[in-house]
Parts: sequence; C-alpha cells; structure tokens
Amino acid sequence: MKWHIKKFEDFSPEELYRILQIRVEVFVVEQNCPYPEIDGKDKDCWHLYAEEHGEILAYARLLPPGLSYEEAAIGRVLVAEVYRGSGLGKELMEQSVAFLNDKMNYSSIRLQAQEYAEKFYSSFGFQRISETYLEDNIPHVDMKKVD
Repeated sequence: MKWHIKKFEDFSPEELYRILQIRVEVFVVEQNCPYPEIDGKDKDCWHLYAEEHGEILAYARLLPPGLSYEEAAIGRVLVAEVYRGSGLGKELMEQSVAFLNDKMNYSSIRLQAQEYAEKFYSSFGFQRISETYLEDNIPHVDMKKVD
C-alpha cells in the first residue's frame, strides 16, 4: 500500500477517474444519497489517498481555509468497504491532520461529520460545534480541532 497526496492538476486521468469513482460509489450509491458529488472544489484541494495495485483503499479531500469554511477542512473521508475496520481510517485521519497542521501550518481544522462517526473524529481532537442537522437526509454535526 502506498500513500499519495496530490493537487488536482497532478492527477493523471486514470487516477482522477479512480478517485471520483470511489467517491460516487461510497457517498452516492452506497449511502443511497443522490447529490452533486462533483462540487467544483476539487481543483483547489489536496487529495490524500492510499492505493494498492491501482485500487483506492482510503481517501480524504483536504481543503484550504476559505474554500468551505474560514478554517482548513477535511472532507469526503472514506475507506473502501472491504477495508473498513482495518485501522485504515485512523491512519487516514492521522495523515490528514498532520498534513494540514504540520506541513501547511493550519492551526484550526473543521469537518462535517456524519453523527454516528462523532466519537471517531473526537479521538483526533475534534469537538462538536453544532447541533445535529440533516444533510442529504443523513444526521451530521460540525466539528472543529484547534491546536
């Protein structure tokens, strides 16, 4: 397994296709949630992902401050279904936070969490900053980490 972090313009067409394919597979098909997955923000983000033999195992989109929130943000966090429970999600979040904090020097990070995953994100220092709300008919909470 190899980890990559790339800007949009550094993707080959094949890499971009695989990233968008798994995002649609997880967020649209698996969660039965028709919404505009391609939202115009990818071009301004970093994309962190693990792959092996051309298969995307885990992925997160890392947003600079000002794109979605005042703070930097982590979004589109996913682990391919067959790798869930393997610890890959923990590694993905550790690398996401380390990149934004240590490499980019962003001291504040925000994310929009599905409510069931609040405890998971709390383990990385994120704290709830909103009431529960529905986003595409799925309960969510906003969370923030400040170093």
